[in-house]
Amino acid sequence: MKAISTNQAPGAIGPYSQAIEAGGFVFTSGQIPINPQTGAFAEGGIKQQTRQSLNNVKAILEAAGLSMRQVVKTTVFLADMNDFADMNSVYAEFFGEPFPARSAVAVKTLPKNALVEIEAIACKG
Repeated sequence: MKAISTNQAPGAIGPYSQAIEAGGFVFTSGQIPINPQTGAFAEGGIKQQTRQSLNNVKAILEAAGLSMRQVVKTTVFLADMNDFADMNSVYAEFFGEPFPARSAVAVKTLPKNALVEIEAIACKG
């Protein structure tokens, strides 16, 4: 196993790694919409927060030598399922066919009261 880390995404706020490389895969931790330059949430609503979360995932994957095209699975956690369509419209900007497998679930609360958190699994092969 190898830890992946970059200052182009928010640092871990607990005892975990931004990502772990193992067995030809990279597993990112869930990314909330913190701008790594400011340490604050992306300003705006669900669309801006989704874009920042995915930019954080992208930066971590790039630190591992990967791109979003190598993502095989994502999980999207939403504070409100009513935000699904707006999240989905931004999500579609980051992925092309074949789209990764995905789960999207609503949860009671997210860290720091984020509207969205996104994690990804990418394949090095």
